[in-house]
Amino acid sequence: MNPSADTLDTTSMEIAFGPVPSRRLGRSLGINNIPPKHCSYSCIYCQVGPTAAQEIAPRAFYPPEVILRQVSQRLETVRAQGETVDYLTFVPDGEPTLDRHLGDSIDALRPLGLPIAVISNASLIWRPDVRAALGRADWVSVKVDSVVEPTWRRINQPHPDLNLSDILDGIRTFAGCYRGTLTSETLLVAGVNDTVEEVEAVARFIAEAGIQLAYLAIPHRPPADSSVACPDEAVVTRAWHTLAGRVARVELLTAYEGDAFPPLDDPREQLLAITAVHPMRESAVQAMLARAGENMSLASELVSSGALRQVSHGGETFYIRRLHRE
Repeated sequence: MNPSADTLDTTSMEIAFGPVPSRRLGRSLGINNIPPKHCSYSCIYCQVGPTAAQEIAPRAFYPPEVILRQVSQRLETVRAQGETVDYLTFVPDGEPTLDRHLGDSIDALRPLGLPIAVISNASLIWRPDVRAALGRADWVSVKVDSVVEPTWRRINQPHPDLNLSDILDGIRTFAGCYRGTLTSETLLVAGVNDTVEEVEAVARFIAEAGIQLAYLAIPHRPPADSSVACPDEAVVTRAWHTLAGRVARVELLTAYEGDAFPPLDDPREQLLAITAVHPMRESAVQAMLARAGENMSLASELVSSGALRQVSHGGETFYIRRLHRE
């Protein structure tokens, strides 16, 4: 695992963060293996904002040995605080499969003895090398917001060189050979992909691909596009029934995951690391800082300095790391 010349400086990058409460994976220690915000999509609902560097060619970012070192250190700190971790999860600022060392990083983490998850938008799964890397993980999530070309382009705003049919074929191929737990995630945006026809098409594809567990989500956190809205409960219920009519298991990601973030050894750095990927409600920030012996003045200082920003969404105040100076 020799780092190539195009890997990045890691001296100031918090790669490991959390653990954070996950509605799918329990106590998830996050791995941010992509710098902000290199992605193949610029989803209108993205919780970390519009994509600044849209790309589709996998390349080196952080060497696997650096990822292993930071995850090991974070895991040691968390366990020393009496906290538990259920999964190590690649859930970065951008698309994790843009990292051509993803598979090597997964292998490097194996001695830590925890299951490894990757949450991907699946946009590069048509590539054999990406399928091979994902195949080394224990649990993989692929995004299927729409299987209708115009809707896919509207909601996911993909790189212009991406082709939806290639992505769907890649998901089918991966599902046919993957031996871990494969799940799909569909996020519903009101007036965009929540019609009966759209959801039925998604359900049909997921079932035909052989995916046994489908998650149905709504935009809980502040979206990149302020016009994004949640469907009402009747629409979500109808969508669940549509999926459940074809897929073995369908679970809703419509409930708040809670404020159970761990106490922090370095409150400032970990607050910035978590909010770079996972915008936090004010109540969660307050509870987490209190467990570390701090108060909300630290969050206020970070907002004043420009490191954090406050955003209102759905009647709640969220804190998000400011990734790009405005």
